[in-house]
Amino acid sequence: MKTIKVSVVTPDGPVYEADVEMVSTKAKSGELGILPGHIPLVAPLEISAVRLKREGKTQYIAVSGGFLEVRPDKVTILAQAAERAEDIDVVRAKAAKERAERRLQSKQDDIDFKRAELALKRALNRLNVAQMK
Repeated sequence: MKTIKVSVVTPDGPVYEADVEMVSTKAKSGELGILPGHIPLVAPLEISAVRLKREGKTQYIAVSGGFLEVRPDKVTILAQAAERAEDIDVVRAKAAKERAERRLQSKQDDIDFKRAELALKRALNRLNVAQMK
């Protein structure tokens, strides 16, 4: 079966690099499925899971937005943060979720609600991806 090289990179360094049969993720414009030979594409990503099909198994990576660059022979995901499902600290993700929920429920004027909503989305995404492993 044909494969395509995938690199998931954050400011802290590479998170994932392998040859896969398919990449599936959620861009701002909707769900994307990428197979080897896909036309070139650049798309901003949502806070979501990246699904990588390799040797008949699916691997998951939680990304907190970023960009996807597709070339016929390579897919590069540049994310502010990314974690493989097996590397997610579930206890830390639950604590982040609870902290964000408390901030959103608080009626204080000094709370940045947009930032708290994004923190909640990131925590929920990490928890969902951790359950997929």
